[in-house]
Amino acid sequence: MKKYQLLILFTLLVTASCNSNKKKFDASGSFETEETIISSEVAGTIMQFDIEEGQVLQSGQVVGYIDSVQLYLKKKQLEEQIKAILSGRPDIPAQIAALQEQLKTAEHDQERYINLRKEGAGTQKQMDDINAQVEVLKKQIAAQLSSFGVSERIIIEQTAPIKVQMEQVNDQLAKCRIINPVNGTVLTKYAEAKEVAAPGKPLYKIADLSFLFLRAYITGDQLAQIKLAQKVKVLTDDGADKYKEHEGTISWVSDKAEFTPKTIQTKEERANLVYAIKIKTPNDGALKIGMYGEVKFSQ
Repeated sequence: MKKYQLLILFTLLVTASCNSNKKKFDASGSFETEETIISSEVAGTIMQFDIEEGQVLQSGQVVGYIDSVQLYLKKKQLEEQIKAILSGRPDIPAQIAALQEQLKTAEHDQERYINLRKEGAGTQKQMDDINAQVEVLKKQIAAQLSSFGVSERIIIEQTAPIKVQMEQVNDQLAKCRIINPVNGTVLTKYAEAKEVAAPGKPLYKIADLSFLFLRAYITGDQLAQIKLAQKVKVLTDDGADKYKEHEGTISWVSDKAEFTPKTIQTKEERANLVYAIKIKTPNDGALKIGMYGEVKFSQ
């Protein structure tokens, strides 16, 4: 009988202890991070892909490249097309060289007749004829320059669509280089060198693990206790009955209530309406994605 009473007393103490542990935390949840999936932007064979899972990458770091031979040949073809079109431009100096020589001769004669008239020689008709000849030649040269200018502009405009195509090819060539866009750690590698990539094909998944987000759930009654940018205590298991403490910051509070996620064990708790929150927590290396954590709102 005595043993039975002791057993009951021990059970009550354990239960009270568990209830006490539950009460000392305001919320609980699991850690997650903001993941980025890097995908191929062009089609082709992956010629080089130098990353491994767990590797830390820097933003702007080149981690591989995709075969770009066909794009390079396309660019050379467009360059030759532009050269062929521009070769049809008129050689303006050569085209008007003859008229300029005629004008030079006429202007020399004009100056000579002006001097003759000053000396009382020559006739007014001769003077009028040479003046008219000079004006005609000037107008002919101006007309030729205008005509050649229009022709040259038309030819240059014909190259504009090809230049746009070249810009598109240059953009695709740049995208053949696989450049890591964010600082972080490679979580999953989806492709290997020598595989064929296609636009949109995932190559790897990366996340910044210098901090993690603890997604926890609170009741409507607890909403009044928290606010954005509030500092809270985040605790994780650190051996038997021990907790490691971190300082976190509430970075997001859901504006809609939802049913408690199914990861909560009891059916009764899953039926409750709760609000999700995110707590940004600096990671010293001890925090892992999927690890459970507890929250205390009071410092």
